[in-house]
Amino acid sequence: MSMLAELVEVVIGVDTHKHTHTAAVLDARTGAVQDRATVDADPDGYAQLLSLAERRSGLRAWAIEGTGGYGAGLARHLADAGELVVELDRPKRPARRAGAKSDPIDAERAARDALARTRLAQPKTGPERAALQMRLTARRAAVEAAAIAQQQLHAMVITAPETVRARFRGQNTPAMITTATRLRPTTASGDVEVTTALAVLRDLARRIRALQAEATGHETAIRAIVRSWRPDLLALTGVGPIVAATVLTAWSHPGRCRNDAAFAMLAGTAPIPASSGKTVRYRLNRSGDRQLNRALHTVALSRPRYDERTRAYADRRRTQGKTDREIKRCLKRYITRELYRRLETPPQPLDAA
Repeated sequence: MSMLAELVEVVIGVDTHKHTHTAAVLDARTGAVQDRATVDADPDGYAQLLSLAERRSGLRAWAIEGTGGYGAGLARHLADAGELVVELDRPKRPARRAGAKSDPIDAERAARDALARTRLAQPKTGPERAALQMRLTARRAAVEAAAIAQQQLHAMVITAPETVRARFRGQNTPAMITTATRLRPTTASGDVEVTTALAVLRDLARRIRALQAEATGHETAIRAIVRSWRPDLLALTGVGPIVAATVLTAWSHPGRCRNDAAFAMLAGTAPIPASSGKTVRYRLNRSGDRQLNRALHTVALSRPRYDERTRAYADRRRTQGKTDREIKRCLKRYITRELYRRLETPPQPLDAA
């Protein structure tokens, strides 16, 4: 694959922040810095950066840090203007022995990093992907907050006075939540500890119910978006709306990953060669999108339960001396390839049945 320096004549590196963006314009052939600018992170600032780039003739590319975060607005603005944008997920930062650190330096470093790369990543795009990303983020936060509140409920029941704790003894978590929501704090007993325990437990239970309802609402919306965008994913064994949405937000659009091997690296399911001499071995890949990796792990856990072909595959690999952990890793790589090929083909609607 050609390096970026062979494709364009100008590269604009951008160091993004919440309120400002700093850009450095570099000559792709010589690496010389031609211009610098710091603008506000708003449409007027984006227009200023475009004007800065248009002062230089020739083909150009933008190397932006954080196109899914602080640089999302700029990346969207440039895409609408037909500009070539390169995503920098984690620029290489040399050791700063002399303490060299500033926004202009980081912007210049982003441009040089992009010039040296042979594999150029495209930013994630699409309104459906953005909508799914927001829903997934909000749902994950609600689920985690509900789990923390449940832990607090258990802890406070254990430390509550016996008159309160007796009401929860022998109950599982859902029953405890139901019991706590029905508590009626009163000062008639005159015991401030009992009254406080009843009030706090009731408030915790109500918070849990509200968070669970919020998470359910997000999941319903996620299912609707997936069904309207890529309903064919839901027909795959082990792929539900949350898994499908996670895969879609990582994949984004056709052509973002050049092949299934690149998608596997993104998912952290591609084995890393660790061979030396006559020893041929691979080590576990712990990089990539961990949310995507977790989604694939969920599919790999459900496939052996519900898919006959997967069970036959696992049995065959066991006869070859593979452990269950090694089989699961192989299965995750196979699932990654299957999902990539499905995603890169035009979507097929689900049967009316």
